[in-house]
Amino acid sequence: MLHHISFGVTNLERSATFYDATLSALGYVRVWADETAVGYGYPGGDDKLAIKLQSLQAAPPGPGFHLAFSAPSREAVALFHAEALKNGGTDNGAPGLRPDYGDNYYAAFVVDPDGYRVEAVINAVT
Repeated sequence: MLHHISFGVTNLERSATFYDATLSALGYVRVWADETAVGYGYPGGDDKLAIKLQSLQAAPPGPGFHLAFSAPSREAVALFHAEALKNGGTDNGAPGLRPDYGDNYYAAFVVDPDGYRVEAVINAVT
């Protein structure tokens, strides 16, 4: 359904470091970059997430909004979480099964350096 999404960020270098690390754990890469923005997606593809430098304070959406990235494995979910914490993110839910969402829903939740809530998830037996 979605073509792509963009986040406004206050420090492009800090945010790019965060997303380079966390998204690479899930198999995503930078697909383009310039002085004011970086786009991420599958190797050789278009961007699905862009982070864009904002001259004013970035204001992430409030409670109830988050962005979930597909993960190829439970190990990738755990690596996403670990990389997030090493690169300026804060924990918002350690890697693990979430039985309230389904028998095989395995996810980790973090908050990025600008306050965006992001998740890595796989919903399959692995």
